[in-house]
Amino acid sequence: MDLLSELRAGCGELGISLQQSQYDRLLEYLQLLSKWNQLYNLTAITQPQKMLSHHLLDSLSLMPFLLNANKILDVGSGAGLPGIPLAIAMPETIWVMLDSNARKTRFIRQAIAHCGLQNAQVVQSRVQDYHAPDSLDFIVSRAYAPLAEFCNSVAHLLGPKTRLLTMKTGLRPEEAQQLDNDSFLIEEEMITVPGIRETRSLVTITPV
Repeated sequence: MDLLSELRAGCGELGISLQQSQYDRLLEYLQLLSKWNQLYNLTAITQPQKMLSHHLLDSLSLMPFLLNANKILDVGSGAGLPGIPLAIAMPETIWVMLDSNARKTRFIRQAIAHCGLQNAQVVQSRVQDYHAPDSLDFIVSRAYAPLAEFCNSVAHLLGPKTRLLTMKTGLRPEEAQQLDNDSFLIEEEMITVPGIRETRSLVTITPV
């Protein structure tokens, strides 16, 4: 099965329907990531089918949880994950990708231009130094940091309706216990990503 067919099938399993132009952009992003990775070591995954499942589909698995959002911050975006795939799939949503690494933000900037994304921007900064000009609906991360560290690092960005989403390979009880349960409500939902056998979960953190 070619990459386009695998991407279509994977999105179907996730309950996601996209336009052909969006599928094309997602594969263009993957091709660009593969090209840059040869020089800049952006990801340890190099096999195209595995990049599709572990990067594209893994990122897109968040989409059903982000519907009706206006502005989303992707913290520790790295190679633009999950922000770039979700910005392609959610053109009505504004995405800000934040990373302190100059090499990675340079790639994200190139990916935004290459894919013609009008709803995405990148900021090179430590999250503790970043101040959002507008209120955020969601702050997302992809294995960025333990829960307590994640919540503490973005505390200054939380608005009255901001929710945090972080992708995990399973939430350990001791990690959850390190978070102040009087200040945050924690919910974990197991998710299945096509092509990935490892455990995947999505942790939603709501300030109370």
